[in-house]
Amino acid sequence: MAGLQHSLALRKDLDQRARERFTSSMRAWVLTDLAGQMQADYEKASQDTGQHHDSGEAVHQFLKDRDLFKWYSSLRCATQELVWQSVLTAIAADPESVAQISPGAEATTGGSLTLDADMPIPDYTDSMDVHLMPGNYQGTDGSGAEAGVVYDNGLEVFSFGVMGKNLDDIGHSMANYTRLKWPEIKPQLILDVGCTIGHNTLPWKQTFPDAEVHGLDIAPSCLKYGHARAEAFGVPIHFRQAGCDALPYEDDSVDIVFSSMFLHELPTHLIRAFFTEAHRILKSGGVLINMELPPNDALGAYDAFYLDWDCFYNNEPFYKEFRDLSYSALCTDAGFSAEDFFQATMPRFTYVSEAEFAAACGTDATFDSDTGRLSDTITWYAFGAQKSATQ
Repeated sequence: MAGLQHSLALRKDLDQRARERFTSSMRAWVLTDLAGQMQADYEKASQDTGQHHDSGEAVHQFLKDRDLFKWYSSLRCATQELVWQSVLTAIAADPESVAQISPGAEATTGGSLTLDADMPIPDYTDSMDVHLMPGNYQGTDGSGAEAGVVYDNGLEVFSFGVMGKNLDDIGHSMANYTRLKWPEIKPQLILDVGCTIGHNTLPWKQTFPDAEVHGLDIAPSCLKYGHARAEAFGVPIHFRQAGCDALPYEDDSVDIVFSSMFLHELPTHLIRAFFTEAHRILKSGGVLINMELPPNDALGAYDAFYLDWDCFYNNEPFYKEFRDLSYSALCTDAGFSAEDFFQATMPRFTYVSEAEFAAACGTDATFDSDTGRLSDTITWYAFGAQKSATQ
């Protein structure tokens, strides 16, 4: 790993780099080689016993007592914890770099940071460390940007290179998919809701330079870091502390509402509230696009089980509940027309030519063992709807 390509990167000696490379390599092995062995073990065992499973839950129950499943789950949890431990070691060894982050500094790019001191952190996120990240998104000390430092550097180790050099490939893929699918849209205002530190926010400004781009989140530490990070990149982003169930925008005022790996962090009532809010603030012809894992009803039983693993073992309590929902119904229940629902799978924009990307995005969504799984051949999944003129 060459390290994050911006000025907020920590200074890391060779021992620290080796520690992170080991952790990334171990995660890659667990999620590819060992995961493949577990699937082969399941297929053989189910065939030997003559059992057929028609749901991810049934697969889970079948596998729970098998040694290979226990080995896989134990190692995956251990490597997840190693990700954060390696980052905390780097932060402890380089307090000067952390101290130099100036989240409250005046913006020089035209971006901004707006916080709401009266906004509480919701219980569903404050009560646990989501995906085992110490301190969660809000951090143990809300006065600084430490949680953002942990998340940014942790994601580099976590993703073992599949998200692009600046961990922003999801944003580039979604923004360019939107540009190609709806060339008539010339956005003036784009929102990234649940932006964390803005990995996938900046690509929207880079793809649509004439648009004003806002990144919204409830965690002030991540927003502070995200603002400093955007300034380091020289990209003007307006970061704002706000909840997804009460978006602070007028009716019919936004061109694109985007989220990435955000919905599965929410209880269902907030997911529904977000879709209703997105429909309210979108202009006629505006687009809601969400990058997530595909729904369980689009997958076979084993793949559904595999992608739901986080719900049971990685402090992601809403993961399965979300993926059991009908994504199209989420849109229509919020007011979008059924015919305006879309879903798509796409390659990583960072790693293919624009012609290859455009060709792949022109096909119907296809689901296989690469969809949503961190691997060298991962494909991203997106869904949402366009607000028609009659709505």
